[in-house]
Amino acid sequence: MRDPRNDTELVRRFRAQADTALPRAPLNAALGSVIADDSALSSLLGHAPITQQQAVLLLAAIHDRVLFEPGHPLARWYPNIAAEPRDPLDPALAAVLTEFVHERSSAILELLETRRVQTNETGRCALFLPAFVLAANEMGPIAHLDIGSSAGLTTLMEHFSYRYDDGPRIGRGNPLIRCHTRGVGPVPVALPIIAAACGLDVEPLDPTDAADARWLQACCWPDQTDRFERLAAALSVAEQHPPRVAQGDAVERLDELVDEMRRSGHPVVTTSWVMNYLPPTERQRFVDGLDNLGRDGYLSW
Repeated sequence: MRDPRNDTELVRRFRAQADTALPRAPLNAALGSVIADDSALSSLLGHAPITQQQAVLLLAAIHDRVLFEPGHPLARWYPNIAAEPRDPLDPALAAVLTEFVHERSSAILELLETRRVQTNETGRCALFLPAFVLAANEMGPIAHLDIGSSAGLTTLMEHFSYRYDDGPRIGRGNPLIRCHTRGVGPVPVALPIIAAACGLDVEPLDPTDAADARWLQACCWPDQTDRFERLAAALSVAEQHPPRVAQGDAVERLDELVDEMRRSGHPVVTTSWVMNYLPPTERQRFVDGLDNLGRDGYLSW
């Protein structure tokens, strides 16, 4: 039996998602509004684990199915699929979306029950790089440990290329990650030596697996075509250079993996987003773990 109180909360989450997304993701906002207006759609999210009942999870599950069937009429609204996408405010969207979801409810429910929202935004590498160069200039080759690395794409940063403002291109790889700077800072002019790289995630994804790669793409908002294209290029890199991602808890495996990184170079630990997912007690345990490791030898966070 459905819990009407939870149904009300799920509707609220989709309305909040629609309001938040509107300025930068009009399709996601429109999809969220349609789902909020139809309890048969919004209540689907109640099948996800309680900690995963975020509006973006159902939107990602729908996106996954659209990517699997790019010829379906619903795909005509998706800017990352259609060359000339339909207007998100087109009133026909509601009926097409509703029919699409109901016809694929079994596949969507499976995704809700088994998947988590996971992103690997390679654009973060442009923020890592200046700090990596500073560390490498002082300490020598880098051994990168990325916590919460999902599919490990951010551990492939040496295979990408970068441009800061109007400066020269750094590296030769694809995607080219562009970054604008403000103020005075250490803008890199070359890539550092990265002697080893490893990710750590509770539930790693395999970017060389078609279903996992599609799920990573599905977690990108379809309105953000630049991000979608950057991810697609990074997935191509992963085909040639499969990243290593260890499975485990950020706190429990920290000592082991940092010690392993030390054998290859100066350990640099990155936590670009994962700290947001850790409760306060776990955050403190993680920082305490880094402090303890720092007493045994140099490392950078």
